[in-house]
Amino acid sequence: MPQQNIDDVARLRVALARISRAVDRMSAEAGYTRTQLSVLGTVARLKSVGMGELADIEALNPTMLSRVVGQLEAAGLISRGIDADDRRSVRVQLTAAGRSLHLKLRKRRTDVLGRQLAALPAGQADDLLAALPALEALADQMHASARSHRLALTEPITSTQQERSGRSRRESSAGAAR
Repeated sequence: MPQQNIDDVARLRVALARISRAVDRMSAEAGYTRTQLSVLGTVARLKSVGMGELADIEALNPTMLSRVVGQLEAAGLISRGIDADDRRSVRVQLTAAGRSLHLKLRKRRTDVLGRQLAALPAGQADDLLAALPALEALADQMHASARSHRLALTEPITSTQQERSGRSRRESSAGAAR
């Protein structure tokens, strides 16, 4: 990738991160973390989701997710239940209060972003909205890639990988002994 493209990609990454953080700050709900509200939003989108799938989507370890879900459950926003198909698994869904908060925050975020778009110079908001299909495709692609990457990190090590790893350790030890 040419240098100019790398710089443009970096600018895009920074701009998207700044927009996301600003929308979060401008539409925050007192008492809830970004992680809690992200989990709430994911559960709202999926209606009912298993804890394992939710941990995967949110890229949280199971212990952290359990803590976050426990906090949301204590606040009356999420309920946990046994999966009807696999009684060993737990599923979570929004309560009426959780759905209400999610809808309120979604409207607040949309209003915040809408006001900011309206304040842009003529044509720039239209340019951003015209880029939506490409941005949505990028988001879908990145979600799929991130999931594949996380799955690859959890795959068992093959015997060939173990042999290479053992050989590397032996070579390092031999080099250190010299």
